[in-house]
Parts: sequence; structure tokens; C-alpha cells
Amino acid sequence: MRIKIPLTTEGDRLDEMDFEFLGNREGKPFVLQTNVITNGDNREQRILFWFDPNQIFMTTKLFGISIKFFYVDDKPIRVYKNNENIRVPYPSRPMIIDASIWDGSNWETDGGQTKIDWNHALFRAYFQGFDISSGCTLDKSRTDVKECYASTYLWNHQEYWQLNSTEQQAYEKVRKEQMNYDYCTDSTRFPTPPQSAVVIPNLSWSTYQKRG
Repeated sequence: MRIKIPLTTEGDRLDEMDFEFLGNREGKPFVLQTNVITNGDNREQRILFWFDPNQIFMTTKLFGISIKFFYVDDKPIRVYKNNENIRVPYPSRPMIIDASIWDGSNWETDGGQTKIDWNHALFRAYFQGFDISSGCTLDKSRTDVKECYASTYLWNHQEYWQLNSTEQQAYEKVRKEQMNYDYCTDSTRFPTPPQSAVVIPNLSWSTYQKRG
């Protein structure tokens, strides 16, 4: 099973940003997949948890507008920068919040080899402390997000456009030790690397590396 807590637009050419919690065989680590979907195209990364999410609650956070930061317990696990100036699609449409639990064992566990055992149902997931503390709220009928770039919003202050030194170290450690899959390096799926894989930012605002 996986739990999907995305921000998503409506329609076929959707924008979406996901935290997806993927199950595994007993004794194997759980996986957290993040996905940045722009115009319907997927950009997945997966990390192995450094703790047992069965035993403790975790806090997930998605922050930023010109650059997207994904956090788990205040530890950055993914950074996705706006590179629309060089024609890399970027989530820019108003989004809704959606949550679901469903069976992904036809593709996820052992590449789809291990199926879910429904004899163990019911399956439960627990949530607490849900909050949108600094969101930019728009009427559903609107598509213009210009007001979300106002200086009154925290994420539009320059000090929040990059990770601080402590976050940079934590981010590098996660990518080095916990990264399980990166669409940027999936040569089977992408014989030619996606453009976003070439220009995704490194830990600082102005330098780049060929990683997702």
C-alpha cells in the first residue's frame, strides 16, 4: 500500500507534488517517494527511511514557490528549482490538497513481484497535526497566482531561497546514504536524461549538478 498526500491541479495536464509512502516486504525498509509532476510528466525520487514509520509519527512539509523544498522532520530530502527560463516545466497552477490510500503492489513491491496479502486487512494509516500554516489561498475559479509572490509571504524572502548550512549538510547526507531511486539516473526509462535532471540545483542557489 502507499499513502499519497499530494498537492494537485485538476485536468489531464496536471501539476502535482507528492509525498508517497510505499510499503515493503516484512523486514525490508519502507520507502518514501516524492514526485514533482508538471504538465502530466513524472519526476520521482525515492529514499529509504532512517527510522521505522510504523513506530513513530513523522512530520512532512512542502515549502516554497520559486523553489520547492520537501522536508521530513525538518530534514530536507528534495529540492526542485524553478528553471522555466530554460524551458524546464515547473508547477505553477493553483492546487488542491488530496489524500488517498491504495494498492500499488502491482508495480511497487519487488517491481510488482510481491502482491499485497488482503488477509491482513484492514489497513490503517494515522494522521495528526495537519496544518496549512502559510499557504496562499485562491478561489477555485482563479488561475492567476501572481498574488502568491507578494513580499508578505515568508517564502518570497530571499533568505528562504536556499538551504542554510545545517540543512545543506542534512540534505547531502540523505542523498548520499538514503537515496534509493532517482529519475535523473534511470537510463532505462530515460535513455536521454530529462532536461530537469541536468539543471536541478545543488545545495546552493547558484550551482548545479547532474542529479534530480
